Amino acid sequence: MGSASKSPKAPRVADLIGHTPLLRLERVAAHVAPRVQVCAKAEFRNPGGSVKDRAALGMLRAAEGSGLTTDRILLDATSGNTGIALAMLGASEGYRVTLCVPANLSEERRRILQAYGAELVFTPAPEGTDGAQRAAKALAASEPHKYRYLDQYNNEANWRAHFE
Repeated sequence: MGSASKSPKAPRVADLIGHTPLLRLERVAAHVAPRVQVCAKAEFRNPGGSVKDRAALGMLRAAEGSGLTTDRILLDATSGNTGIALAMLGASEGYRVTLCVPANLSEERRRILQAYGAELVFTPAPEGTDGAQRAAKALAASEPHKYRYLDQYNNEANWRAHFE
């Protein structure tokens, strides 16, 4: 048997987020003046397959910049891809993650979130994401030293991540 070759160290998940290619949309832009280039950012190439990976990373890094450490549990309300991105980053970066989600969250999303180790708190389906947000705020208020509520819906780092 030959000796095992060493493979290069894989980058951290966070290192892969945001380095997505621009794709020229020549056929879509056929009616546009020739000097104008129309491109699309291929955000599906992020590790979680979504533009929300970028937003979740931005919120996490902003929280770390203001003192977040892995002894606090990341908390947020979600019904989709931002929660998946937070759970993925939590698993990768060593954070526990608790997500408040409407009870009608799809089985597929439940499985993905749980595969990343997220704890799910189910809220009444008719209340939608508003109910999930209320539950997350209440949980954060009840145990402020345990949770770091990222509050994606009101977090400036969420939208800023798309411009940095």
